[in-house]
Amino acid sequence: MTCGPVDGYALRNIVESDHPRVIAVVPDWWGGRDLAWMLPRLFFIHFGNTSFVLERGDELGAFLVGFLSPARPSEGYIHFVGVHPEHRGRGVGRLLYDRFFDICRAYGRDTVRSCTSPVNRGSVEFHRRLGFDLVSGNAEMDGLPVTLDYNRPGDPKVLFVRRIGVSSGNGPGRP
Repeated sequence: MTCGPVDGYALRNIVESDHPRVIAVVPDWWGGRDLAWMLPRLFFIHFGNTSFVLERGDELGAFLVGFLSPARPSEGYIHFVGVHPEHRGRGVGRLLYDRFFDICRAYGRDTVRSCTSPVNRGSVEFHRRLGFDLVSGNAEMDGLPVTLDYNRPGDPKVLFVRRIGVSSGNGPGRP
């Protein structure tokens, strides 16, 4: 699939061999924050059918790692998204999220959840523009509801939820 927001790039499902190049860009794309620990190889192995990379040849333009929740059958979860700094503000993130929403709808999922760090104000505003609601947490930081110690001690997160319409049918094969 070729996309318009970044001409010449193609969107495809993520595969295990994408792992090294995705984690290699994380510190640079996050301004020196090394969050690669949040992207273990198992996501690339087990969630390839619901995760994507946007690329042009060997050049990585963006990626999304998401999955259909096995414990919450009406939900999908977007775990990690990265857009090359040069491509931000061009609709690339929206393209990735819309593709994930389409997969969720195809499998009868009507809710999508995600989270971000409260220091990532750009991500908070992006989620709000896409229609996500902020979920109440157990604390507040800089005017945002947060859930403290979300992934580990000292790791507060802003949680998001968005309801999406559901298409008919049970999806193309198994998720």
